[in-house]
This record gives sequence, C-alpha cells and structure tokens, in this order.
Amino acid sequence: MDGALFPRERTVIAPGAVHVPDWLGAGRQGRLLAACRAWARPPAGLRTVRTPGGGVMTARQVCLGLHWYPYGYARSAVDGDGAPVKPMPPWLAELGREAVTAAYGDPPEPGPESAYDIALVNFYDGDSRMGMHRDAEERSTAPVVSLSLGDTCVFRFGNTASRGRPYQDVELRSGDLFVFGGASRLAYHGVPKVLPGTGPRELGLTGRLNITLRVGGLG
Repeated sequence: MDGALFPRERTVIAPGAVHVPDWLGAGRQGRLLAACRAWARPPAGLRTVRTPGGGVMTARQVCLGLHWYPYGYARSAVDGDGAPVKPMPPWLAELGREAVTAAYGDPPEPGPESAYDIALVNFYDGDSRMGMHRDAEERSTAPVVSLSLGDTCVFRFGNTASRGRPYQDVELRSGDLFVFGGASRLAYHGVPKVLPGTGPRELGLTGRLNITLRVGGLG
C-alpha cells in the first residue's frame, strides 16, 4: 500500500473505533482527490443536501453505489438531478477492506456482507459543520470506514445512546483513517470544526474531503 513511510500507531478511541493517522500516503491521497473531483461532476454530482425539516447541510455531498438522502437510500439522485447514481468502483471497495484490516489487524470475512458498496463523499469548506448523527440506514453491521483529505477537522465521536456526552474530540488530518464498528457501529458522531489552511499544500485542495465507505446490506 502507498502509505506513509512511518505511519503512527493506531489509537483505540472506543470499543470498535480506531484512528490510524497517516494511513494514506501522498500518492494515494492525490489519486483519491482526482477521483473525487471526477465523481463531483454531473450527472448525479456534488449537491447540497436538504433535510425533511427544511434545513440545509453545510457540507456538500456526492454518492457512489447508492444515493443517500435524509434518511434512506435510492438508486438515483432523488434530491439532486434525478440521474442514476455513479457506480461504486471495485478499487474503492477494496480500499475499504484494506482499511478494516489496518484498523483491526484482521481482514473482514469475505462475502456479500463485507463488500463495501456505498461511498459518501462530503466536501467541507472552512465554515462547514456536521451535526451529531449516526449511520443507521444500512442493514449491514460492517464497520464504517472514514478517510480524510485536505484540511484538518475536529471529529467528535460520541456514544450510542444520545448526541450528548460522553464524547471524544479527535483531530483528523489529511491521510488519516478512522474505522468504527462492533459496539461503536451506531455511535453518534459529527464534525464541529474545520481548521482552514491546514491541509498539505502539495495536495492542492482548499477545504476538506471526507470519503465514508459503508456496506449497505440492502440487496
């Protein structure tokens, strides 16, 4: 894997929640950014997400495999241009398996229940936030994989009972990996702050990209 020369040791944040700093090396970060820019183009490209209550998410999003909307999945961009969602690339699904192996030390069991088939790509500018929420629209209990590119953010990882305390704030930098599954699979989490201008200059990204990989188990 094109990882950092000296990746730092992984940190267990909560049971099943693991932070692996510097997991993506500069080359793989650059290739992933180029792919994100291609996915963001229409049709079914980057869009503003609106909640059923009329709110607007400040982070913009594009989906692969299945289109996420609050709070479900569809095969077309139902709250965008209506076009069929772009497919999940096999190499990105395999990256999800690699990430789980890096976080937990063992690869996920082979089979449909471990095949990463959904990706949510969220773009944050300096003023973007993400409220506390949990990823609960999937039927699979496979771990969620989160990859960071660009500016550092404060990632708030909480508990499974409520959006409030206890929670831990973790700084996620460009190239970092965060995986949460098992007892933490349905933990509330969010992004209260992005730190503008902290991304690697050579990456050429203003803002932050988060690529979240999921196993839907939706058939």
